[in-house]
Amino acid sequence: MQKVVFIDIDGTLVHGSEIVPESAIKACKIARENGHKLYLCTGRSKTEIYDHILEVGFDGIIGAGGGYIESDGEVVMHQHVDMDTLDYTLKFFNEHGIHHCVETNDGLYISEGYREHLRGLMNYADDFDSHPFVKALRDGQSLMRNDVNKVCFMGNHELPFSKLSEMFESYYEVHQSTVAVFGETSGELAIKGVSKSNAIDVLLNHLNMSKEDTVSIGDGDNDIDMFEFTKLSIAMENATPKLKDVSDWITSSVGDDGLYNAFKYAKLI
Repeated sequence: MQKVVFIDIDGTLVHGSEIVPESAIKACKIARENGHKLYLCTGRSKTEIYDHILEVGFDGIIGAGGGYIESDGEVVMHQHVDMDTLDYTLKFFNEHGIHHCVETNDGLYISEGYREHLRGLMNYADDFDSHPFVKALRDGQSLMRNDVNKVCFMGNHELPFSKLSEMFESYYEVHQSTVAVFGETSGELAIKGVSKSNAIDVLLNHLNMSKEDTVSIGDGDNDIDMFEFTKLSIAMENATPKLKDVSDWITSSVGDDGLYNAFKYAKLI
């Protein structure tokens, strides 16, 4: 029976260094040959889903935490941050010296000082400028845009994540960042009501397929609603405790053939 599989990227498909394990590439190839549909389901915007990831081979993308859906090259849904809400957010961050960026599908537009702050977080790595994330950064341009998927920020000791979460939870879905290098004070502001599970529901209707045919694989707290929605949910060994608690099964870690073993358990390969 054909399944629809939803795969998180960070900590599930790729290592922190953006490497896709050969076993994961093999699993995806065989699963598609077996007739299953594979969709990336990620907090990343499309501009952060790099060519070497897409070249693995997928039927589509759920991006921006559920705000963007693409299937077989067709845009099924694309939601944007309200301009008044964005204006309030950017003014607040600028007034309080919080580094931030707005994510769109064609680039990451960053506040003044963001690039150098990030360079410091990455320990002034020699390959900083060649990192694909850094290549997507756009300096010196207006962040007031009508195509913003979400807003990301790096808090500080005066305004840690917990405080910013309380302040913005009435405007956005607030998620703590899963990118370790950004630190515990960093987070993401997604469009209110946007979620991976809602996007999966929209996509299933588009595909005329049932929730009974779904499998999800992930590692972070932002995958919880996806796990609760799909028929079968598989957490990585490197997943958060909360996600493991709501999972149906736990596979090995991302660097230890985790995705391949998850596909075997789900009988996709």
